[in-house]
Amino acid sequence: MTPLNVRLQELNDQIEADLPDAHPVAKIGEARLRSRTLVDLGDQLVDHYVHAARAEGASWSQIGDILGVTKQAAQQRRADWQFERYTPRARNVVVLAQDRARTLKHTEINGGHLLLGLLGEPDGIAGKAILMLAGSLDAVSAAAHARLTPGEGKPPTGNLPMAQDAKDALGEVLPVALELGHNYVGTEHLLLGLLRVPDSVGAEVLTGLGVSYDRVRDTVVAMLTGYQHKPSG
Repeated sequence: MTPLNVRLQELNDQIEADLPDAHPVAKIGEARLRSRTLVDLGDQLVDHYVHAARAEGASWSQIGDILGVTKQAAQQRRADWQFERYTPRARNVVVLAQDRARTLKHTEINGGHLLLGLLGEPDGIAGKAILMLAGSLDAVSAAAHARLTPGEGKPPTGNLPMAQDAKDALGEVLPVALELGHNYVGTEHLLLGLLRVPDSVGAEVLTGLGVSYDRVRDTVVAMLTGYQHKPSG
């Protein structure tokens, strides 16, 4: 057992269960895809504690020493400024969105992938709100996939760029949070930001299932009533 409680055999068994009849060469590709997701999650984990250390007053020199890099390199590996206020679940939504885009062999992340990322965090406030309003996360996922035609060829590598609708949605996230009086960005703000871009794939799927901006906002406000501390959603 590793310190992360992740066993190589379990990862192997999962691929075998998901792709029982696939050729071994195809399984190599799937293994590479999943390994990239693990790398992304590892980077996200480090960035989370870099943010926490900075919040406690740690210098970039101290952080660089721990990471074994220069002060400048430590600063460069910091997550983009717009993600600094994101909760761990909200950051994971973006990681999952990129993973979904790669799986579908798409070369950029659009609003549909962001929606799938939100569905990948069912215990987040956004996931709970979608479930309450749509009745089924599986139905939302099916509707999203129906709009996201898989690409051809090999899955893309490296970090994928954001499509314009995803950029627009992420641009609405912080204003939404501030309007609600929040100094953090959770999955609920990502959901509301997505719905503020009505022509995005994600918003069109949600509104088609009766999940509108106003309904989500009212639901989120009701869910957060009584919270005394920053939620993890």
